[in-house]
Amino acid sequence: MKLISLSKLGLILVLSLLLAACSSEAEDTEKQAVNLAYVEWETEVASTHVVGQVLEDLGYDVTLTPLDNGIMWEALANGEVDGMVSAWLPQTHAPQVEKYKGRIDDLGENLLGGKIGLVVPSYMDVDSIEDLTDEAGKTITGIEPGANITGTTEKAYEIYPNLEGWTVLSSSSVAMTGALKQAIENKEEIIVTGWSPHWKFNLFDLKYLDDPKGMYGTEEYIGTFARNGLKEDNPEAYSVLDNFHWTPEDIESVMYDIMEGMDPKDAAKKWIEENEAKVADWTKDVK
Repeated sequence: MKLISLSKLGLILVLSLLLAACSSEAEDTEKQAVNLAYVEWETEVASTHVVGQVLEDLGYDVTLTPLDNGIMWEALANGEVDGMVSAWLPQTHAPQVEKYKGRIDDLGENLLGGKIGLVVPSYMDVDSIEDLTDEAGKTITGIEPGANITGTTEKAYEIYPNLEGWTVLSSSSVAMTGALKQAIENKEEIIVTGWSPHWKFNLFDLKYLDDPKGMYGTEEYIGTFARNGLKEDNPEAYSVLDNFHWTPEDIESVMYDIMEGMDPKDAAKKWIEENEAKVADWTKDVK
């Protein structure tokens, strides 16, 4: 029987430790992959990049996947993405929540004080949806066709007969804000589908039209959802999503930086650096 020299034994031990470390690292890397879906609305671009950056700073391999609203909910229900922080409730996305009930995990609100409705420049002499007659060429500038606010507005004539014969011009959130900016610069009439929080209220003097029949509901909140099984598969990432809460002032500061030309990732990093205590509360359950 041959004796193994101490030097050879040491080498074997070192190699064994390296192999174990590599194996453990590979397992951690696989465990730490997180895919967040979002719709390319300004609010969701801001919030998703902030949450994604927080997870990335914790060592997760993060993918941010922009999707159409309907596809985002379907992907979450099918387990193709891990989570999202983009649900407007209790009304706007209620149809999707009902459709996928039992197939998605509701983590509750992440931001209070949301609102949707028809928005006009303050210089327009109209204050209520009921007052509309022939303003802006009987055209409402909307966003993506798949957005619930667009679908609601397209059926507005069923609740407000004075909107019979009006046109909803579907575009995108970027195109909508561009049209709003151009109209204001030229002091023209324009009516848009709007929501807050949004940087446009910081940049322009705007007002919501009163909605006496409640077509757009009352105050909304933005909620977080996860795929079924994420809590068991990746409990720490789940806890970050579950703990994520902030204010309209928080999100508007990120949105404004992005609107001013900052890359969303850089805007997220800036906000995180300036709000360490808040981020620490989101990550308190991560070891």
